[in-house]
Amino acid sequence: MNPRTRHALELILDNLVWFMLVFVLVVFSLVIPNYFQLGIFANIIEASSVLGVMSIGLALVIIAGHMDLSVESVAALSAMAVGILFCSSGIGLGVQLHPEWLMVPVSLLLAVLVGGIIGAFNGVLIVRLKMSAFIITLASYIWVRGLVLVVSGGRSAQDLTPAIRWFGIQRLIGLPLTAWIAIACFVVFSLIMAKTPFGRHLVMIGGNETATFRAGIRVNRNLIIAFVLAGAIAGLAGWLLAIRTSGATANLGVGLLFNAFAAVVIGGVSLKGGVGTLPGVYAGVLLLSAINTAINLMGLPANFTQVIHGLLVLAAVLLDAFKQTIRQKLA
Repeated sequence: MNPRTRHALELILDNLVWFMLVFVLVVFSLVIPNYFQLGIFANIIEASSVLGVMSIGLALVIIAGHMDLSVESVAALSAMAVGILFCSSGIGLGVQLHPEWLMVPVSLLLAVLVGGIIGAFNGVLIVRLKMSAFIITLASYIWVRGLVLVVSGGRSAQDLTPAIRWFGIQRLIGLPLTAWIAIACFVVFSLIMAKTPFGRHLVMIGGNETATFRAGIRVNRNLIIAFVLAGAIAGLAGWLLAIRTSGATANLGVGLLFNAFAAVVIGGVSLKGGVGTLPGVYAGVLLLSAINTAINLMGLPANFTQVIHGLLVLAAVLLDAFKQTIRQKLA
């Protein structure tokens, strides 16, 4: 195989999910009336903002060769904390700050802090006590969701203060600020993963943790930071959920975990660790959002969404195995 053909083949393999996204958009535009519109594409990006942000933290941990099942519950607890303090109806306390705009950064900091603390708790238990990430974060998934029920009593907080609600509905160049936040997160963390020692070390740890440790890299510290970031980013996703729904309910965000896993796997992140990029994860998120939008436009029952997501994950796993086979032949 000549070098040019090999280079083209590697380019396709590295960006396969983006080709899949373009293919799906073209097919839907041809078969679904009114699909090919800027407004529809803007809706696809907007609808993917919360899932996209949550997928970033999950992807960081998986690339490092571990797992975090708690992100969905962490997002729900962060949203509930914001709802209780800054909502004026239901169980909301209606806390006011002066000037009013301070409530936006304070509520955001609160959500990120709640998520970061739980992420640190997970990371320390997993790293210092050498415990299974799957078991620890599964336990956190359960007790954090239970904590949401305890603090809320099963009731909801409604009517976020106008200053935060205003931020949630503002648009910039046709997209809401929440979508721009998700895009900014992908850009920032993509640069961190590609351009900083921390990002490269996470990939190395996911590829071979023992060899990375023997190379003198502080594996434990990097893993704890990864779990803290995953929790903090989940807190940010919870804040976005709260401002999009103008409040918080006890079951807010249920099902997001599995969709985030689907996006990460479809985006090319290997569950074995050491492989994957955040731009690929964003393509996976957009792909899921594009399919959901198509299902809504076709008027199909919502249950079709779960079937299609499951088949997509299966296809992604098979494609990943296929790609590895081709890469071995190219090597």
